[in-house]
Amino acid sequence: MAQRSRPTSNKRERERAKLEKRKEKAARRQRATAERASSPRPAGEDPDIAGIVPGPQPRDWDVDDEDEKEE
Repeated sequence: MAQRSRPTSNKRERERAKLEKRKEKAARRQRATAERASSPRPAGEDPDIAGIVPGPQPRDWDVDDEDEKEE
C-alpha cells in the first residue's frame, strides 16, 4: 500500500515552530554576547584559572585516622 503524505498544515506548523525557535536562539545568543561585552574583566587574569594555587593541593582526608587503623 502506498503511504499517505502528511497534511500540508502540519508541515507549515512545524516549519513555523522551527523558525520561531531559530529566532529565540539568535536573540539569546545576541543577549549573551552583549552581556559578555558589557561585563568588566580583570586585566591580566584568566577567569578560567582565577583562584587556582600552583603546587601541592591540601588533602581532603585525615592522614592520622589511616595510621591508627593500620596499628
